[in-house]
Amino acid sequence: MKKNSQQIIDFAKNILSIEAEEIINAKENIDEKFVDLVKLIFSCKGRVILSGMGKSGHIARKIASTFSSTGTAAFFMHPGEASHGDLGMILKEDVVIFFSNSGKSDELLTIIPNIKRIGAMIVSITNNDQSFLAEQSNIHINLNVQKEACPLGLAPTASSTVALAFGDALALSVLDLKEFTSEDFIRSHPGGSLGKNILSKVMDIMLTGQDVPSILASDTIETAIHEISDKLLGFTAVVNSENQVVGVFTDGDLRRALLKNHSLN
Repeated sequence: MKKNSQQIIDFAKNILSIEAEEIINAKENIDEKFVDLVKLIFSCKGRVILSGMGKSGHIARKIASTFSSTGTAAFFMHPGEASHGDLGMILKEDVVIFFSNSGKSDELLTIIPNIKRIGAMIVSITNNDQSFLAEQSNIHINLNVQKEACPLGLAPTASSTVALAFGDALALSVLDLKEFTSEDFIRSHPGGSLGKNILSKVMDIMLTGQDVPSILASDTIETAIHEISDKLLGFTAVVNSENQVVGVFTDGDLRRALLKNHSLN
């Protein structure tokens, strides 16, 4: 290994600087065409279908997930599978968004005529506004990435990072237009800690009426044991003659009573 620790650190920082600079530059691509695209997705009566090959496909898949979780019906379609039957997923009311660095991927170009025949709107997000894909799109946005972070200038790095950030800006702009709320977001995330900690309310788990374990203050410990066992909550409320809670009796209280040799009666 010919490089020392500081050289490795400096190299990595330079990669991040390049990608950060390209993201900042991408703000210049937010113009009226972007507005048209946001409005197109907002008014879409079908689904938003995202597609791409290679690294662009990974970006498209992630953005499809972001759209879905923020209130826009979306899914990813692999272009290779599309030409073998998955084009049947596409309806006339849909919007198809292609991510492609070059705009020249054969797998994408092959299915463009079929999508046009279906009648769905075609959107392309590339770094080549002279490509066939750009020319065949109803809306094309050129990300204008000038430099890859890869020192060889070959691996999609800055271009894929900008595409990801641009896709997020697109999905969240649609979210904002829809006035999508945090409650809406939570409803699509019922699993995991997010759903458990935020979605659940007291009313979702509370018990009422006869489901609440309850005994009179004049009842015996044996009666309390039966009530605790029947209601399976580990305790029972203790109420007076007017059904007002005056205390609780728990499994722990029972154990302590037995240790003190109190009678169950």
